[in-house]
Amino acid sequence: METKVQANNSFSDMHPCYESDNATYVFTSNPSVLCVLVYAFLGLLSVVTICGNILVIMSVTYFKQLHTPTNYLILSLAVADLLVGVFVFPFSMAFTVTSCLYHEDFLCRIRDCFDVTLCTSSILNLCCISIDRYYAVCQPLAYTTKVNVQVTVVMILVSWGVSTAIGIGITMTGFSQGTCEDCSVDIVMTNTMGPIFSFFVPAITMLCIYLKIFIVAQRQANSIQSTKCVGTVSKMERKATKTLATVMGIFLLCLSPYFLCVVFQPLSSDAPPLSLIETLNWFTLSNSMLNPFIYAFFYSWFRSAFKMIVCGKIFQREFSNSKLF
Repeated sequence: METKVQANNSFSDMHPCYESDNATYVFTSNPSVLCVLVYAFLGLLSVVTICGNILVIMSVTYFKQLHTPTNYLILSLAVADLLVGVFVFPFSMAFTVTSCLYHEDFLCRIRDCFDVTLCTSSILNLCCISIDRYYAVCQPLAYTTKVNVQVTVVMILVSWGVSTAIGIGITMTGFSQGTCEDCSVDIVMTNTMGPIFSFFVPAITMLCIYLKIFIVAQRQANSIQSTKCVGTVSKMERKATKTLATVMGIFLLCLSPYFLCVVFQPLSSDAPPLSLIETLNWFTLSNSMLNPFIYAFFYSWFRSAFKMIVCGKIFQREFSNSKLF
């Protein structure tokens, strides 16, 4: 079935897989090499995202040694990234920013709703992880009482509940991913206030928390540890914090350009090229693929878990009680 979009002469920068057909734009029946390469690359991106995050989910759920509050938050983040690969990637391939700009229908709203909800869920999960790291490094004696499994479950449920409400609310009030010539006041407010509360406020909060953590961690590193055991635990917590801060940093690096573009594009007299909107959108979605590689690079125990899963060892005998570190 062809996806038709109304033509608009002010937009000459179209998606490489669309072509002009009198007064409309249709998905091309004779795709170019560029179009085939784009969709092959995006399809591969989706597959890698799904497989990588399935490995993270299986590792945390199967191996009992990984059943910790921090890893449950990582599990929740992996679920959000997995859903991006399963739902947002295919929707965004079928209903691109370009096509939805000209023909805003129900499926485009569904795509936007998934996009906003899962993006918000990711950043709220990262906020919860930063809180977990704060207590682990800055208040280690109170960590086990302040952050336990029950508290973690509540944090995860709240994160998903809030992100779902924000996703539905922003989409229903007219969130515009693309450019628009005559944006209404409601759309300008939605495009501005939505990203501020769903992205910028949590991002600034996380940056402040991690800055505090690194100040305390540096102070701990420069102090004399009373026992070797305490020193070892402190070192492990600092490594975990650096790893998760790297996850947060890459997340912000991938998402910040897109959100800055969305916030300021209704206020600009010159609309940004559609190719830029498309590129930033896919750059944002590609973040969901990166986290499993970060875990595998920094954590030897995740590498061990990945290897046992990929080799099929967990299907041959019981390895759930294996010592990974």
